[in-house]
Formats: sequence, structure tokens, C-alpha cells
Amino acid sequence: MKASNKTQPKLHIKKDDTVKVLSGNSKGKTGKVLEVFLEKNRAIVEGVNVVTKHVKPSATKPEGGIEKTEASIHVSNLMVVDPASGDATKVGRKLNDAGKLQRYSKKSGEFI
Repeated sequence: MKASNKTQPKLHIKKDDTVKVLSGNSKGKTGKVLEVFLEKNRAIVEGVNVVTKHVKPSATKPEGGIEKTEASIHVSNLMVVDPASGDATKVGRKLNDAGKLQRYSKKSGEFI
């Protein structure tokens, strides 16, 4: 049998990035990335893809009820917002002055 070396690819999105939604019910909305799931290539964005969830009463939540929470969205439907111009931009990687790879905006050329 052949051993498989599965490595996780780097995503263009990180936690605390401001992103714009490209498709789906929340198309056009922007929000801050709260969490990224590398294994699933999905992210949770603040105020985007809000779903209603029925919660059963328990010891921690005796009232139960219906909650609204953000569901994850695939990273291919997200695009990073350029901090300089405020527009959605593609992300590249290049070496900075210290010799480290750093993300940069392909629209403005500035580091993110």
C-alpha cells in the first residue's frame, strides 16, 4: 500500500479578515471571519448565512426556544476585502523585507 501524505493547503482567508460573499443567499454582504475550518474548506462569517436553530430545553438553557446563528460558508464563495480601497480583491503571496511570505492585495499591491 502506498502511504498518503495529506497536507492542508493554505487558504486565502484567515481569522479576523474582512470578506465579501460572492454567491448564495447572503451575496454582496461583508463581514469579519470568526472561524476557519481547514479540513472542510469552510468559514463562519459574522452576520452572514444566518440560520434558525431549534434548541431543546436543558440544564444550561432551561427556556430552550429558537436561536439565530451563523452557519459556515465555503471559502470559494468568499473574497478578501482590500483594507486600502474597501473593494474585494484577489490575494497573492510574496516575500516581504524580512524574507517571510506574506499575503498581499493584487488590486493595490499592499500587504494585508
